[in-house]
Amino acid sequence: MKKEKQVYNGKLLKVFVKEMTLPNGFDVKVEIIKHPGAVLIVPIFDDGRILLIRQFRAAINKYIWEFPAGTLEKGEKPVDCARREIIEETGYKAGKLEKIQEIVPVPGYSTERIIIYKATRLAKVTKKAMADEVISEEIFDREDIAQMLRSGEIIDAKTICALSFLFLEGHTFWK
Repeated sequence: MKKEKQVYNGKLLKVFVKEMTLPNGFDVKVEIIKHPGAVLIVPIFDDGRILLIRQFRAAINKYIWEFPAGTLEKGEKPVDCARREIIEETGYKAGKLEKIQEIVPVPGYSTERIIIYKATRLAKVTKKAMADEVISEEIFDREDIAQMLRSGEIIDAKTICALSFLFLEGHTFWK
């Protein structure tokens, strides 16, 4: 049994209800959000400090600290999206982008995949902010970010994942 019906078609997301049989033989009806995919960029300065953005998130009606990120446009390569998003959200251009990892943030109900990039050799350029984004940026050192994680100031899951990957790869930021 494999029947899928689209129940919502938005600007960003499409919602489907799918009837399927699980590997154990149990029949289910699941709701799936189809997402075009996204990127997250970890901007690292030559001295090891890291840039975070403070962004208002309407869904939770709150400002949160996070790394710059954005949704892939139709036909856009992830690395090109990362180049575009870092400029739009921070006013910095990455001289070098390196893929760190890929995550699936909510696999229980969404197809979204986020590719995480490390951006280095940063150069200040003109910020190209989008009208529907309320963002400011700030540069932090290791101690500040560690304290923000401990205190719960950083709650964005994709940002926490990216910081974990930097730690695992032994980035000098954590030493």
